[in-house]
Amino acid sequence: MEVIGTQVLPEPSSGRMTVEFVGEGGDVISVQMQNTDDSDLNRLNAISKAKALMMQVATFHAEEDTMTDNSNSTKGQRGEESPAVVSLRSARKARDEGTLEEELDAGLDGSFPASDPVSATVSTIPSGRTDTAEAKKQ
Repeated sequence: MEVIGTQVLPEPSSGRMTVEFVGEGGDVISVQMQNTDDSDLNRLNAISKAKALMMQVATFHAEEDTMTDNSNSTKGQRGEESPAVVSLRSARKARDEGTLEEELDAGLDGSFPASDPVSATVSTIPSGRTDTAEAKKQ
């Protein structure tokens, strides 16, 4: 993933800092870090700490991965691709508009009330008329 943008989002109420790395395909990786007394986390060093954390995560099982017989890193212990890898090969990559619409509809069905746009309605009738004789005198 080629990173084309980075955002630092402080959350003062919870004491967390979120760093978002935005990729050119629209992918976003978010790293949330807790700001403790000894962490010395601020907006200036949050990006470098988030990068260091991602490197630790990426190399966490590196030794185990190199010891396995399976050279394909996208496959698990049973030789099957993980759900994360399968989801990356979605209709978005294939640019299949029909499948994208179906996936969007399926996702929106599960969040029905929250996904509807908010609309403001007013059910009151104005109380005064401006074409009466008293309104014209003023």
